[in-house]
Amino acid sequence: MFDLIFACIIGVLCGVVTGLIPGIHVNTVGAFVFSASPFLLYSYSPEVLAVFLLSMSISHALLEFIPSMFLGVPDEGTVLSVMPGHYLLLQGRGKEAIRLVSLGGFGAMIVTILLLPVFMIVLPPLYDILKPYIWIILSVTVVYMLYRLSRDLKSLIWSLILFIFSGIMGWTALNSPLSSSVSLLCIFSGLFGVSTLLYSLSEKSVMPEQSEQYHLEIDKDILKGIFAGGIAGSILGFLPGMGPAQGSLLAQELSGGSDSGSEREGFLVAMSGVNASDALFSLIAIYLIGNPRSGIAVYVNQLLQGLDFNHLLIMIFSSVIAVSMSMILCIKLGDYLSYSMQKINYEKLSWVVIIFMSFLVVLFALMENANLIFIFVIYVTSIAMGLLPHYLDINKSHLMGVLIVPAIVVYTGMA
Repeated sequence: MFDLIFACIIGVLCGVVTGLIPGIHVNTVGAFVFSASPFLLYSYSPEVLAVFLLSMSISHALLEFIPSMFLGVPDEGTVLSVMPGHYLLLQGRGKEAIRLVSLGGFGAMIVTILLLPVFMIVLPPLYDILKPYIWIILSVTVVYMLYRLSRDLKSLIWSLILFIFSGIMGWTALNSPLSSSVSLLCIFSGLFGVSTLLYSLSEKSVMPEQSEQYHLEIDKDILKGIFAGGIAGSILGFLPGMGPAQGSLLAQELSGGSDSGSEREGFLVAMSGVNASDALFSLIAIYLIGNPRSGIAVYVNQLLQGLDFNHLLIMIFSSVIAVSMSMILCIKLGDYLSYSMQKINYEKLSWVVIIFMSFLVVLFALMENANLIFIFVIYVTSIAMGLLPHYLDINKSHLMGVLIVPAIVVYTGMA
């Protein structure tokens, strides 16, 4: 038991590192651990490695909100089109935003665990019924997402164009000789990382002064956000190709909330909840339907050779410890960064992060002996495509076509 708890603690600490450093995806570290597993298994049991990977993914899911809020800060003119975390940050409420994120992740994880008996009864037979129609479910979700997140016909057309072209890029990259980890690192760094920072630099963004005081009241919107995040994250872990953007939209609908006005806090809680509960449920899907739903879940499935009921109990126990530790670390580190970031040259920091993310893309490409010209073309294309939503004033969630389009193609049986 002690070795499992120790693995959980180390996993949480590694998740803190991957979450706080932009460009390092938890699946990348998972790939390293899995690659080294033939040697690690001489000293550690498969359960220890599985607990480490799960704890790392849960910690990463919470901590990654910190750099996403404190980097890529928009200006006040675009505040209505940015995510709730940035909105609160621009109001000097960074500490409050961090606590909302921490509360959302912890609460949604507990909701997911409490509802697990219901999922165990309902989902296996439901999956067998829905499996032939998953591509239809994904397509309907896409149509609704395009409609729901578009203001008018012009934004709808541009959203559709970006969705289709990002999907083509995703299909091309994922069917190239590159490994999926390198492909996704390259694409996501460009679409959502470097492009956001470059736009922020072009707008001469600055970090607003953050208030030392914060007010956090757990009202009905917060509670609805926690519940919606747990449900949406579970559904996200059940359906292939769906990303946090789609899960957040689903959570928004379930909570009856909005990402504008006074309900931003509940929406931020739901977004965090989606991330955390998805980290656990994508692994639980192995037990329920025999199909892992994330990179980490794939590695755990390979290590354990399937998930039995005893493994499931270990994973649940580990997830409670991991999310509890991660909540505390998220609050402490978030408070520290909300204070220290105001003393840092934001422009220089942004350039350092951009260079570091680009370095990681090249490094992992070289480690796989990948074609650097091909990597460069994908990376630059991803950055350019990631910049377009900012200038067209449309939601970046549509760029998740990079994963959804390939999933739809696969489930239709066309490839």
